[in-house]
Amino acid sequence: MDVPASQPDRRQEKKAKSRERILHEAAAAIREKGAERISVQAVMARAGMTVGGFYAHFASKDDLIAQAITLMFDERYARLLSATDETPEETLGRFIDSYLSQRHRDAADKGCPIPPLAGEIGRLAAPARAAFLDGMERLNRVLETLLTQMGRSEPAALASSVLAELAGAISLARVQPDEQKAAAMLAASRSRVRDRLELR
Repeated sequence: MDVPASQPDRRQEKKAKSRERILHEAAAAIREKGAERISVQAVMARAGMTVGGFYAHFASKDDLIAQAITLMFDERYARLLSATDETPEETLGRFIDSYLSQRHRDAADKGCPIPPLAGEIGRLAAPARAAFLDGMERLNRVLETLLTQMGRSEPAALASSVLAELAGAISLARVQPDEQKAAAMLAASRSRVRDRLELR
C-alpha cells in the first residue's frame, strides 16, 4: 500500500519543480539575449511566477546565472557525458555532426552555451565564470578521452582545438543570413573536422 506524501514532501517537490522551471527559463533567456541582459523580473515572468518568490530558490541573480549555465552544459551534453555502447569514433562523429548541423544553428535557444557566452563570460561574476569554465572543461575532457581511446596523439591539445573550431563554425553560421551559405559553411566544417580526426 502506497503511503501518501506528507505536506512537507509535497511542498519540497513543488519548490523543486518551480526552481527547475526558473532555471530552464533563465537558460533560454541567456542563450537568446546574453547573461548580462537578462533580469530577474523577466525570467520570473517567463516562468509564470512573481519576483517575490525568487529568493526562495536563489541567493542572487549571479547565483541564478551560474546555476543556469551549469544546467545548460548538463542538459546539452547529457548523452555525450554518459557511457554509451558506441565506439569512440561513432560517439565523436555523432557529436560533430549534431554540433555542426542546421538544426543546432537554428536552435540557439537550446544549443551549446559556449558560442553565446564566450564573448561575455569575462564580464560576468566569478560564479558564472567558474560554472562556464567547469562546463567547458568537462566537455573538453570527454573529447580528450574519446581521442585517447582512438589513439590520437596529443589528445588534450587536439580536443581543445576541435572544440574551438566547432564553436567558431556554428557562431559564424548563425550570423550568416543566407541559408544556403550557412548550410555550405557547416557542411564544409563537418567534412574538414572529420577528415582531420580521420573519421569516416
